[in-house]
Amino acid sequence: MGKKTPLYDSHIEAGGKIVDFGGWDMPIHYGSQIKEHNAVREAAGMFDVSHMTIVDVRGPDATAYLQALLANDVAKLKETGKALYTGMLNQDGGVIDDLIVYRMDGWYRTVVNCATREKDLEWMTAHTKGFDISLTERPELAMIAVQGPEAIGMVQKVQSEAAELIDSLKVFQGLAHHGWFFARTGYTGEDGLEIMVPQENAADFWTQLVEAGVQPCGLGARDTLRLEAGMNLYGNDMDESTSPLAAGMGWTIAWEPTDRDFIGRAALEQEKAAGTPMKQVGLVLETRGVMRSHQRVVAGSGEGEVTSGTFSPTLQCSIAIARVPADTGDTAQVDLRGKLTDVSVIKLPFVRNGKKLF
Repeated sequence: MGKKTPLYDSHIEAGGKIVDFGGWDMPIHYGSQIKEHNAVREAAGMFDVSHMTIVDVRGPDATAYLQALLANDVAKLKETGKALYTGMLNQDGGVIDDLIVYRMDGWYRTVVNCATREKDLEWMTAHTKGFDISLTERPELAMIAVQGPEAIGMVQKVQSEAAELIDSLKVFQGLAHHGWFFARTGYTGEDGLEIMVPQENAADFWTQLVEAGVQPCGLGARDTLRLEAGMNLYGNDMDESTSPLAAGMGWTIAWEPTDRDFIGRAALEQEKAAGTPMKQVGLVLETRGVMRSHQRVVAGSGEGEVTSGTFSPTLQCSIAIARVPADTGDTAQVDLRGKLTDVSVIKLPFVRNGKKLF
């Protein structure tokens, strides 16, 4: 038996098929992954993401600590609640985890992945030496992501007292409201909210959203949605052996100011100067077959591999994220059951706000 979120009973009541996910008992679907996927693209769907780990960073050295710990620079966050996406790297430039950081009033809120919780906290704690800060987990908060073109309006309908605050949110900004936290962030390529809710309120809030017409969605739809949106999954598309430069995360590295010595910087600078041999791309297979993780890709001057692959419900064909030689052009071949099959190579993402982008 795995760990259970405050919404576990709600998932069982709704007919959720429960699977193990990073040590948590989570719903993979509620009967139709395709229906759930399409609900997010066309209207609104919601996900229980209470397995994610919320860690608050407080203290006079909070900014300096995160500037040393993370590849992106929290000093760029000038507005309360504004957030950024970043990698937390090891000394070799590999990705320990990817996370979101929100700037609050004099402190920061971070959200890290459930599967990497223990090593993340160990790493974050190990690097507090010399900084006057505290790290505080917030297990008393559940987390629900409501995503899709109608998501924000449906949340405002249910949480009318927070409607004005929700209206004020900019993309990638989160603000607190009477013990709740509303963030205009997500993992689907659609507009929407990720809402941190006191555990004791989570099940009622979930029920109210269902009654308002929001479709409960499981891990299956979450994966096809994020893949269409070209968003990395930790452990698939990057890990501690992967450089962010090779994992499509170069935009999350703040090279300026040049005197900010974040962990992994020296290794990344060496790699950048030498030229990163691999790059991340999107692959599209418009003939029969489905691309899957670890399949061999023949491209450019050598070989790479599929890091995430699926059948895209929105595009009605197979798509994949792959790591390939840097000189790869517009076409490649994927080894599908021993047969090299032609695919198109595109710049990610595949879909954004319900629209095909290639």
